[in-house]
Amino acid sequence: MQVQTTRFGIIEISESDIIEFAEGLLGFADVKKFALLDDPDDDIFAWLQSCEHPNIAFPVLEPELFMPEYKVSLSKRDLEALEMKEMKGYCVYTIITIPEDPTQMTANLKAPIVIHIAARKARQCVLQDNDLPIRQNIFSQLQQRLVQGPITENRPAKNINLAVRIIPQVTT
Repeated sequence: MQVQTTRFGIIEISESDIIEFAEGLLGFADVKKFALLDDPDDDIFAWLQSCEHPNIAFPVLEPELFMPEYKVSLSKRDLEALEMKEMKGYCVYTIITIPEDPTQMTANLKAPIVIHIAARKARQCVLQDNDLPIRQNIFSQLQQRLVQGPITENRPAKNINLAVRIIPQVTT
């Protein structure tokens, strides 16, 4: 299936690459099908790209890259929506806001994206922890983490049959 995007042009994805958000995302309730795309120009960012609307894409990061102690605790409702019986076989991403001044980039820690890998189901989960910010400044933590080198302990690789590699389409 070909998906038109404003950021990457036309990309080819298979049906098995589609991640379904039954309830959409906060503020985008009608947008249900997304693909997680690796950014070909950046090793750490991925893009949550709508398969239905070319102009809807969100930069996302694994929170372990800037906050290794970050943990999610899902409600029973979240687990049911993700078709999960327990906290296994999932990955977490945070939506990143990147303003004109990238040193002011923030992550939404209060409402992460949780993906049940096997079921290809996802949900933006609003966590009950009131200490989690919607706009956590992450530039200095991310910069420090990148200087330290790659993270390998106990986390799935970014390309665990989840993120789609973008191969530019050649048009003649």
